[in-house]
Amino acid sequence: MDHRLATRSAVELHQVTRLYGAEDTGVAALDNVSLSCPAGTWTAVMGPSGSGKSTLLHCAAGLDRVTSGRVLLAGRDITAAPDSTLTELRRRTIGFVFQNFNLISSLSAEQNVAFPLKLAGARVSKSDVRRVLAGVGLADRAGHKPRELSGGQQQRVAIARAMISRPAVLFADEPTGALDSHSAKVVLELLRDLVRTAGQSIVMVTHDPAVAAGADTVVFLADGRIVDRVDRPTTWDVAERLARLES
Repeated sequence: MDHRLATRSAVELHQVTRLYGAEDTGVAALDNVSLSCPAGTWTAVMGPSGSGKSTLLHCAAGLDRVTSGRVLLAGRDITAAPDSTLTELRRRTIGFVFQNFNLISSLSAEQNVAFPLKLAGARVSKSDVRRVLAGVGLADRAGHKPRELSGGQQQRVAIARAMISRPAVLFADEPTGALDSHSAKVVLELLRDLVRTAGQSIVMVTHDPAVAAGADTVVFLADGRIVDRVDRPTTWDVAERLARLES
């Protein structure tokens, strides 16, 4: 069975709290959050600045430890998993797109995309690498290094790198934030195609209502808590709810 579809939920958070600072005086970035993201769907997370969006993403992906509660990733409880297990999961089970690209400056775009596969000891298909680069509009930039690419192009390389291994869950923090409107449309269409035709699971943080409207479900956070959600969203639905929270 395809590992992406082996469980009904790609990500589950059960009464998750994440405190920063001392327990009695600390700040709750997440406050008793429960969330289930079904496998093969695209969930967008939105909310005002400081609402806990990135913390939720990092806890769900095993990049940050929760203070209390449970986190299941692709059906596996990672709440108390050792660092070695989390490292292996990050190599084989998830993909992550960061806001700041995190490309290796000495490698070409093609080599950056292939790097996670090599790190995991997996077979690297040059044609697959080129296909993914073409999918984000960079077929003619395969040999270019990050310093030879614009910020938007570097972000697209980072997205291609995250997608090359077809992870169980693709986590994305503002994946189109550095892209022009045309490039953003290409990337969003590719993400939607991954969900629709390949059963890819995506959990994404974004500030852009138009980007969030591409998701199956949008979850809204405020003060570390889930306060609203909308299924089959439209840009208007998302913008109206977000404006209400920010006011």
